[in-house]
Order: sequence, then C-alpha cells, then structure tokens
Amino acid sequence: MKTTASYLRVTGFMILAFILLEIIVESGESWAIVQYPIIWAILAMVLFFAIALEIIAAALHRILFAGLSAEAKANYIATETLRDQNRFAWFKRKYKAMLGAKPIANEQEIVLDHNYDGIRELDNNLPPWWTWLFYISIVFAVVYFVYYEVFDGPSQLDEYEMELAQAKQDIEEFKKNNKDLIDVNTVELLTEPSDLAAGEAVFVANCVACHKASGGGGIGPNLTDDYWILGGGIKNIFNTISEGGRAGKGMVAWKTDLKPNEMAQVASYVLTLHGTNPVDPKEPEGDIWMDENAPVDNVDVKIIDSTSIKIEMSNDAKIESIVSGN
Repeated sequence: MKTTASYLRVTGFMILAFILLEIIVESGESWAIVQYPIIWAILAMVLFFAIALEIIAAALHRILFAGLSAEAKANYIATETLRDQNRFAWFKRKYKAMLGAKPIANEQEIVLDHNYDGIRELDNNLPPWWTWLFYISIVFAVVYFVYYEVFDGPSQLDEYEMELAQAKQDIEEFKKNNKDLIDVNTVELLTEPSDLAAGEAVFVANCVACHKASGGGGIGPNLTDDYWILGGGIKNIFNTISEGGRAGKGMVAWKTDLKPNEMAQVASYVLTLHGTNPVDPKEPEGDIWMDENAPVDNVDVKIIDSTSIKIEMSNDAKIESIVSGN
C-alpha cells in the first residue's frame, strides 16, 4: 500500500462496510456500533482483509512487472506516466478556466505600460468564479430587499417570536410524551380530566387511610382548608408526596412507590379538594398558605373595628381575619 489509490480504496471499503452494518443490524434509534460493540471487531477484521488484499495485489503487480521484457517495461511505464498526467484532467481544465489567467507564453498581450524598476504589471481579468460570485451577491441583495422591505417579510424579531412559539409547542408535546421526567422544579398543575381521574385513583388506593376519601383528614391533616403544614400549591404538595412529611411523625416518602407522573396527578387531585367542606373535617393544622403568583382580580378590605380587618379576594374563598396584637 504505497499509492494514494490504495488508501482511498481501503477507506471507501471501510465506509461502505460501516454503512451496510448500520443498515443491516437493527439497533432502534441508537447507533448499531454503540449498542453492539462487537461491530468494532467486525470492522477491524474487514480492515485487516482489505489491507491484505491490497498487499496481495501489489505483490502480484511487482511479480508480473518483473516478468516483462525491457521493451514491455518501457511501454508500460510510458502508459502509466501518461495515465497519471491525464488523471483528473477534467478538474484541472475547469480549475484553470475558473482562474481566467493567460498562459505564461501569452502574457505579452496583457502587459501594461507601467514599469517600476523593472517590475511590470499584468492586466489580468478578474477570475470568473469571483465575477459570478459578485453577480450572485447582487441578485441576492435585490431579492432580499424586495422580500423584506417591499413585501414586508418577517423581521428577525418576528422570526424569533415564531421560533419561540414553536419551541413552547415542542416543549408541551415533549412533556405530554415524557410525563415521568418531572421533579419538584418542573411539576405543573394538571387540569385534564384524565389526569385528575388517575390522581383520584392513586389517592383512593394510598391516601384515604390517613386523609379520608373526602380529604377532610383523619390521622393525616385536613386537605380541604387553607392551612398547610409544609406549604400548599402544586410544588409543595408534590415535594411532600415525594420526600415525605415531617421527620418522625409525618407521612412516608412515596417516591419509591409512585412514578413522578403519578405524584403530579395525585398532587393536582388534592388541590381540587380545596374548599369542598367535607362532613366532620379535622381542625386546621399548620399555617395559612397563599400562592404569591396566583392572580387576584379583586381585593375587598373591610375594617371591622380599630383592631381588626377582613380581606376577601374575588377569585378565592375568604382567607382570614387579621387581628392586630398589642
């Protein structure tokens, strides 16, 4: 393997073998060579045989050449030399034509009168590739101007907003197809009836023993009022379900028994129990919790007396009376 052609043949043979193995071997969405490392050994054997064939071919060539007469050897060498000169002849001609330069023998035709200390200037034409590229840039500029300025094509900001909207759609689609890729930072409130029904099923199967079917509370706290021991809202409830309650006296962590999607579903279902006023509810535990990011359409503040006020929000139940202390 002493010629460029030999190296090119071996390289091409290896590329072809690699492509064929990737097509033939079923590996799903991953590369076959990654999923099945034995393919590396197969490719190594293929490379060995390809190199061996090139060595054998070169050895046969030397043996046959040695058996030729002196005249035959001279003819063979002349033929090979001519073939080497004509190799890639079409590309060589096109390359020279793209340069647009005058042959050295004809340079006298384009010599200018300028002469600086014996240095003369040639009036060569611009290379055709440069000229055509210049013309193409002019056409592109005209089309660009007409499309964006005359016909009011989308600006960079418009394209950014369209791509951003598409990205949001792709993210939502990804979330729908990969519901178990959820943690406390990415969990969101689920409102689809199918998700809430699945959350109710998880709640009935695992939570009614402590919180009752109504969510009014038993061993565990009341889930229908405004008071939360470890915080309300989808993220806090998801975290409590996943990691468990207070050490030593709270509920156990469910992250080993429930999938992230199931925890998101049951957390969303728990939020639907808020304000349902079950029969015989348990007394409030913990602190009143308000979502700082929740929208508030209207706030009504009433002064009861000189020591207390009452706050009512139009899109939520009455929160509580705030009594000032001395």
